[in-house]
Amino acid sequence: MTSKATTGQQAAGGGATKDPGQPASGPGKRPPRVLMYGVIAVVVTVAVAAAAFLTLRDRGTAGPRPSGIPTDVPTRLANEMLLTPLPRQQAPGFTLTDQAGRTTGLSALRGKVVVLEFMDPHCTDICPIVSQEFVDAYRNLGPAARKVAFIAINVNQYHKSVADMAAYSRHEGLNTIPGWHFFTGPAPALKKAWRDYNIAVQAPNPDADIVHTSAVYFIDPQGREAYLASPMVDHTKKGTAYLPAGQVRRWATGIALVARNLTAPAG
Repeated sequence: MTSKATTGQQAAGGGATKDPGQPASGPGKRPPRVLMYGVIAVVVTVAVAAAAFLTLRDRGTAGPRPSGIPTDVPTRLANEMLLTPLPRQQAPGFTLTDQAGRTTGLSALRGKVVVLEFMDPHCTDICPIVSQEFVDAYRNLGPAARKVAFIAINVNQYHKSVADMAAYSRHEGLNTIPGWHFFTGPAPALKKAWRDYNIAVQAPNPDADIVHTSAVYFIDPQGREAYLASPMVDHTKKGTAYLPAGQVRRWATGIALVARNLTAPAG
């Protein structure tokens, strides 16, 4: 099964080939934690953000610098990632089981910076690209890597076994990251996590493509949401997902810069 991780725009029937995934939360404000908060709002938010990014890119300019972004993240890179500061609310907790069969919760990672994505273990679209960015970001972190945990939550309720998480982690090289956890669990627990993080998932049946919001949350060592980024992907005319190697490297650099910034002592 080919799974397509994308934005609320395509989930609502849009046909854009660029997929800068964007949950509904706007800069500096988190919406109510209800999944179906309004598909129209998701579409408008994503369309405006994507249009702004593409305009800036096509003009070859970095554009205005987003406020609240770490100083060592270049403006052009922040715009490319659609990097958005969040109001440091406590990140929603969960208790799930990872690819090694260990049942644990987000609270167990307190004291580390957490880089969180939502992935489908059967995805052949954007998820493998984000996985490569995670692996490269881990390598870019250097000594700070021991202070960072890379994690994902499964969005495929039809393929939710520990073996599915383990197979995907091996295939994409994510098990080379010491702090990697690919979490899964019963469908109700997964759906709660999706709602809590505003991740829209469309999976009408086991044979259908999984369409879900692609978002990277950066959670600080105190367990608070700090930043949100919106991964993107290109598609060939045949529908194959790809991202130029240079963009994969830039994304990895950006993820590492944001995570490293959050490992620094406050003040």
